[in-house]
Amino acid sequence: MKIPASEAQEDMYKEAKSNYFDLPSLDVSVAFPQATPASIFPPCASDYYQFDDLLTPEEQAVRIKVRKCMEKEVAPIMAKYWEKAEFPFEVVPKLGALRVAGGSIKGYGCPNLSITANAIATAEVARVDASCSTFILVHSSLAMLTIALCGSEVQKQKYLPSLAELKTVACWALTEPDYGSDASALRTTARKVEGGWILDGQKRWIGNSTFADVLVIFARNTATNQINGFILKKNTPGLQATKIDNKIGLRIVQNGDILLKNTFVPDEDRLPGVNSFQDTNKVLAVSRVMVAWQPIGISMGVYDMCHRYLKERKQFGAPLAAFQINQQKLVQMLGNIQAMVLVGWRLCKLYEGGKMTPGHASMGKSWISLRARETVSLGRELLGGNGILADFLVAKAFCDLEPIYTYEGTYDINTLVTGREVTGIASFKPAASSNRSRL
Repeated sequence: MKIPASEAQEDMYKEAKSNYFDLPSLDVSVAFPQATPASIFPPCASDYYQFDDLLTPEEQAVRIKVRKCMEKEVAPIMAKYWEKAEFPFEVVPKLGALRVAGGSIKGYGCPNLSITANAIATAEVARVDASCSTFILVHSSLAMLTIALCGSEVQKQKYLPSLAELKTVACWALTEPDYGSDASALRTTARKVEGGWILDGQKRWIGNSTFADVLVIFARNTATNQINGFILKKNTPGLQATKIDNKIGLRIVQNGDILLKNTFVPDEDRLPGVNSFQDTNKVLAVSRVMVAWQPIGISMGVYDMCHRYLKERKQFGAPLAAFQINQQKLVQMLGNIQAMVLVGWRLCKLYEGGKMTPGHASMGKSWISLRARETVSLGRELLGGNGILADFLVAKAFCDLEPIYTYEGTYDINTLVTGREVTGIASFKPAASSNRSRL
């Protein structure tokens, strides 16, 4: 009798396996008892220049409550969810109880935080987990802020209170497969019909989209050729959102592809304050400040982890912290963080004083994310082999920083925004193709 190939292969695999092949992995504290994993989060050690003194008592209180929640509720579970690329829905009520969703929005159940307090909260969440920080940023500093700045009074009263408590979750859909940095050229269309609008098109990389109750969607008005904004509800006919798999960073964030096919949106859910792409800039101005504070928080967490690890881990009969090269790297990381915090803090003050320009925000985000990349890379070196394990935070942070370096304007695009502002010359588009020489 001829044995089917599949059965033969299965027998071969069984023979190749040891009798302990399928045993579960050792707990990291058992496998590597010399250093404490990030599930027990290290104390904060990065505020070397005591920038906390620059904060008001209210801002300091926000920092303390967010830090306590993240270290207690999120740190113990983040590596597990990151590995599985799943979202920890059980922490949403705990994040909602912090009352930071809605950030600087006043009224409608929102916390009316200062921009600085909002930024500090963003950093403290990112210090422990960048994915949770991105979840809140998309929900709060993009979707909620768009409704607050561009929505009608009825829309604000209808949507913002439950979003502020995280009883409902929102996403913000601008980016498309063909239009990322060139988002103003988006192709999703909105066609006026009796009683509302028909939306057709596709969005990509939309965080929270697979489970969002409220979706803020941008589309091109076929009559005016301008960008308009719309509020869609979960499970609207013609709406579909599916998860993007195989990411190496922000794996907990559920980024999705959104398909809109003959999707009807009633007139009452068109955002009256979005009549051109320029109307998104007032939202992006705030969100770019918040995104600039994510790399600050990530770098703080990596430094804290390295600071503890180097004192616990021993080689050649001494703690790693006793070696000169390790101290040099640690101090370089610490210096980067002091500079990053100062730039981020000044950015907040410029915004609060009505002086911040798009160039300021763009340079802050690009420069801080560049320094964070260096800082996290140094941390990766300091942890050696454990620097590639999510259990010790640094590897996860290393990967999570990469999408942040790119989203809300890539490093290069943000430098060009600032370059345009300081030179008066826009350089986003290449010179028109021509057979004639440019010389």
